[in-house]
Amino acid sequence: MKKILLIATGGTIASKKTQNGLAPQLSPQEMLRFLPDFGALCSVDCLQPLCLDSTNIRPEHWLLLASLVEQHYAAYDGFVICHGTDTLAYTSAALSYLLQRCQKPVILTGAQLPIDEEITDAKTNLLDSLRCACSDLQGVYLCFNGHVIVGTRARKTRSKSYNAFSSINFPDLATIRDGHIVRYIPAAQPEEPRFYHRLNTRVFLLKLIPGLPPEAFSAVGELCDGLILESYGVGGIPAQYLEALDRLIAAGKTVVMATQVPQEGSDLSVYEVGHLLKERYDLLETYDMTLESTVTKLMWVLGQTGDPQQVRRLFYRTVHYDILFHTRQEE
Repeated sequence: MKKILLIATGGTIASKKTQNGLAPQLSPQEMLRFLPDFGALCSVDCLQPLCLDSTNIRPEHWLLLASLVEQHYAAYDGFVICHGTDTLAYTSAALSYLLQRCQKPVILTGAQLPIDEEITDAKTNLLDSLRCACSDLQGVYLCFNGHVIVGTRARKTRSKSYNAFSSINFPDLATIRDGHIVRYIPAAQPEEPRFYHRLNTRVFLLKLIPGLPPEAFSAVGELCDGLILESYGVGGIPAQYLEALDRLIAAGKTVVMATQVPQEGSDLSVYEVGHLLKERYDLLETYDMTLESTVTKLMWVLGQTGDPQQVRRLFYRTVHYDILFHTRQEE
């Protein structure tokens, strides 16, 4: 029988009603009591390093979770992390960079309704996640509403529905039907796992809106080492911001061009406003990456190196299916 470590961090799945709204209160042992049949699947040990609404999750918590998986890696066949849904996609992406080439399943899940309610998605999501943790999956995945999504491709696209998460610019790795995992993408060749312990959290996201004052670039530049510009369409910067961008580049800031459009990604080569920008600065761009992966990958990259060439090499290196389109553009 497989041995699984259940790591609980709080979230809706562990919440109870209070006079001020839902708040996480249930321990992982209490959550398992709502799954009377889980013992037929596996043996489960529990840890609870956090008990937070996921709105309060920060990068230091990602490092803590990665450290717990690393510490217990040899003792367990798989890991399930229960987590609130609001920042679940950020955590799944961050763990994908901190736990690279992981040969065991690390499954993140949560729920839209608490597990102690009569009608809830929590029981199904947790049981499905235990199934995934007992499987031959390798790496970090999000399991939710019967979908198994690669950790670098998940995004919360619905705030209330059970079908809360989507896989962006990449198919679901698998689905769960009648208790069986139906896998669509074959397993990669196993490699030696690599654990990372550093993130540079001085990363800032600036969303462009019509009429944004150029002074915004200088203001955020003081707060960050890496700046992600969330532009329109396939990407571009209005001419009024070029001088401010010149100053950021001269100050040694790493600048990444992203898009506000969730599907199909960026491509600065399409329009003049993007093409000139790419020629002038040779900016990094996200192509088909999710915003959550862009943020956490840049934190990981800058945590390893500040050398511009090494930053570019690591940013464009595909990690757990996170970026694919760039191979036709950058290499």
